[in-house]
Amino acid sequence: MEYWVGFKGEHFEMLRERDFLNPGQAFFEVGLQNNILNLYNEIIDEVRNQKPLYQIVATAKILSLISEIKACSRRQTQSSHTAKIVESAKCIMAEKIYGDIDIPSIASQLGTSVSRFNDIFKTYTSMTPYQYYIHIKIHAAKSLLEQGDLSVKEVAYRLGFEDQYHFSRLFKKKTGIAPSQWRAFMYE
Repeated sequence: MEYWVGFKGEHFEMLRERDFLNPGQAFFEVGLQNNILNLYNEIIDEVRNQKPLYQIVATAKILSLISEIKACSRRQTQSSHTAKIVESAKCIMAEKIYGDIDIPSIASQLGTSVSRFNDIFKTYTSMTPYQYYIHIKIHAAKSLLEQGDLSVKEVAYRLGFEDQYHFSRLFKKKTGIAPSQWRAFMYE
């Protein structure tokens, strides 16, 4: 559904001069936002009823509408940007599945601070970046163990673990069974 409001005057000029409104970007996609829809309907009612001072009230509501639309548009842009950060981080981690990662380096590569990166990532995945990295390593380990042609030690080294004992402890902590038991379970 598409809604529009046309207006002109000193308020519009002031907003345009301050780069708050750009006549070249006259359309905003905001989805179904009840607060925006309610303001729109209130503006229509004011103009239809033409009560005393309706122009001032309608102008105030139009300014509120513009503010709500801009805020919604900004939130959508930020949400899209943070989603891209998370997806890029996941790709970087997947590329480094057979090695190790450096969270500060990834954050820097994605143009954000470590704390902000951790917050964004955890918000989107419910895991810290490191927890996610371990999760995908364990998933890769399961696949390698299922193939059956590598020993537990070889799987550990292939995935960048310093020793098979650390790998085995971590695997058991995350899956509830040892890597050798996982393999045996898969071949039953």
